[in-house]
Amino acid sequence: MVATERRQRGQGRRRGGATPPGRGPAASPAPRGIAARAGVWSARHRWTAVTVWVLFVVLAMGLGSAAGQVDVKDSEQMSGEISQAERIVEDAGLKEPVGESVLIQGVDSSTSATDKEFRAGVAAVLTAVESTGEVADVTSPYDTKTISKDGRSALVQFNMRGDPETSGERVETVLKAVEGVQEEHEGTLRIAEIGGASMNKTFDEAFGDDFKQAEISAVPVALGILLIAFGALVAALLPVVLALTAIMATMGLMAVVSHVMPMSDTANSVMLLVGLAVGVDYCLFYLRREREEREAGRDAETALRIAAATSGRAVVVSGVTVCVAMAGMLFTGLAEFKAMGLASLMVVAVAMVGSVTVLPALLSLLGDRVERGRVPFLNRLKQSKKQRAAGGAGSGGGSGESRFWRAVLGRVLRGPKTALAVAAGALVAIALPAVGMQTQNFTLDQEFGDSLPIVQTYERINEAFPGGAEPAEVVVRADDINAAPVRRALADFRAQAVSSGASEGPVEIVTHDEQNVAIIEVPLVGGSDQDRAEKSLGLLRDTVRPATLGTVDGVEAPVSGQVAGSKDFNDQLVGAVAPVFAFVVIFAFVLMLLCFRSLTIAVTSIVLNLLSVGAAYGILTAVFQYGWGASLVGAEGVGAIISWLPLFLFVILFGLSMDYHVFVVSRIREARMRGLTTREAITHGVVTTAGVVTSAAVIMVAVFAIFGTLSMQSMKQMGVGLAAAVLIDATIIRGVLLPAVMALLDERNWYFPSWLRWLPDLTHDESVVAPARTPSEAESRGGDGAPTVDAYGKTGDQPDPVRI
Repeated sequence: MVATERRQRGQGRRRGGATPPGRGPAASPAPRGIAARAGVWSARHRWTAVTVWVLFVVLAMGLGSAAGQVDVKDSEQMSGEISQAERIVEDAGLKEPVGESVLIQGVDSSTSATDKEFRAGVAAVLTAVESTGEVADVTSPYDTKTISKDGRSALVQFNMRGDPETSGERVETVLKAVEGVQEEHEGTLRIAEIGGASMNKTFDEAFGDDFKQAEISAVPVALGILLIAFGALVAALLPVVLALTAIMATMGLMAVVSHVMPMSDTANSVMLLVGLAVGVDYCLFYLRREREEREAGRDAETALRIAAATSGRAVVVSGVTVCVAMAGMLFTGLAEFKAMGLASLMVVAVAMVGSVTVLPALLSLLGDRVERGRVPFLNRLKQSKKQRAAGGAGSGGGSGESRFWRAVLGRVLRGPKTALAVAAGALVAIALPAVGMQTQNFTLDQEFGDSLPIVQTYERINEAFPGGAEPAEVVVRADDINAAPVRRALADFRAQAVSSGASEGPVEIVTHDEQNVAIIEVPLVGGSDQDRAEKSLGLLRDTVRPATLGTVDGVEAPVSGQVAGSKDFNDQLVGAVAPVFAFVVIFAFVLMLLCFRSLTIAVTSIVLNLLSVGAAYGILTAVFQYGWGASLVGAEGVGAIISWLPLFLFVILFGLSMDYHVFVVSRIREARMRGLTTREAITHGVVTTAGVVTSAAVIMVAVFAIFGTLSMQSMKQMGVGLAAAVLIDATIIRGVLLPAVMALLDERNWYFPSWLRWLPDLTHDESVVAPARTPSEAESRGGDGAPTVDAYGKTGDQPDPVRI
């Protein structure tokens, strides 16, 4: 490659000038690398590329619609005892009915359950819910003694008829009946319903409303920022269209894949979030480089080839790295995480393929029409910026350099040690609160605050009937549930559950003779105190069960329930941290090593990304756990981080951080390959990518920040964490730390030990064609063939390119 470029330069000097515009592709060597070859093919077969992409999107959506999506079942959510208990119940065909409760409470503190009006209210509730035809096993509080100690509150309890999975869809009739009774007793009684079905309905509606709001807001926000960045409507629409078509295709593919690995609504939402972020980013990187080359005077074909070989390659490297990071979630063993990981991986892969295949075709088809739809004010502003850059940079008017980042870089490179110490110290300080991070599964009031009526009902019931958490549920399966040894073991379990201190009783046992299954309900000591309840659970599992049910051959007795589910989920998450961390870091390191052919770049990439993740953890902990600035995002009183978020953020942020890192370092390496010194290459790489990285980061921050405004605290935490991390990554990491570290390392940045040279070379460096002269340059030099300055600040008389 270097020899070819030398011959071209030699021929250019003998003829008295640089390669003229329009000669790029003909004079250049054949493109190397997947991205370069795909870009050239796409530009030459424009209609074929566009048609294939459209057919792919339509086919994927059609297949997905025909197949339908299979959602994760409760029995598939986790491995271990919870899943085992769910499978036993499912195999036995014992669909446990969904329970509901109606709270009747006096508005006035003097109102008692023995009052005439209170009794009338209870009777009205009993009649109203029974008349719906949707309920069974309705019980009066006067029969079941579900009246609070102060006598002011009572619970009417019943079960929903039919399939428990669809109870949330059918509970509306019952809710309306209860609301009708409340209206009749307005001002004297407080009557409200809560239970599994009503909570599912409320959560689904709140979750759906939140994400609908986020999805509706995200696209206009992204389009508006792109419009400001490009100043032209057509150019701004391209990244959004690519991202949306990638999302549409992935939704169809997810439905097909769900028949092998079930998906979930959460996975769909995360896929939309990640798909919009990376889809816009990849297209933005590609489109900005093509425009930059056009502004530098290159013809359309040459500009597309250079964009394919440079930004296209960066997109592929970044996409593969992000996919590897997302694949880390597959190692958690949790169905929800696996669904999110696979969905994210798929949308990143589809967006990456679209960026390097159909985007060059669209740019080739549009040509100069990509600049149509210019906004007059924005156009004048951009022209003014270009003129200032051309007048002061001396590096080509089309270089896309940022004056702000050139000024920042000047300070960083004059004192890289100071810059490194200050920036790294600041990030470590920001990350410090994460040392005390506490994670937990949120209660209803933590997740939603008191914004929802059902949350207020939940809090009132907890106050009136303290002791709260649902009982542990032991699901027993035997060859013969009525065999004498089994019956004795069940009786012993009931007695020892109380005598061991795990429960204060009553322990209830329900047997299903035909299915040879028994279900034991054990109220745990500790109630709503999670730590005490978990100790009681440990006694039940580790002491009581082995001494009783564990002595009978062929008996299975997994312990499930709310406390067990929470503990098992957290334990499984903790156990997944090491393998997920190792997988993501090791594979990202190997990819960086192969793609940049530098041990130093691979190591610094990992360290800088971990700093970015650590800072995001620190901000999360400070805001949501310690409450620093919590009022700004409506997070007062949460006091903890949702348990699944740290691992999720690590995987997502590690992947997205690599997005910018690969793009910036690729540009620095490209400049170094052209013969600039490492310091010159750092300056060029950072200032020429600053504009597009800033635009991409602003879009991501804006989209993620929308999630910080949603009602669910878990979504707020996710949005704030992602937005803060991207902002830090695009500014402190890429603008200060990266150049400071690379400046200090200097030529050691490109260190690649000889004992690693057997590794495959995935650099696929593309020799950029000789720089084109703009008409103004040609005119000012009289067309005499004097050396021209290219986009890297090099002239034809400077040293030949170097091989790193």
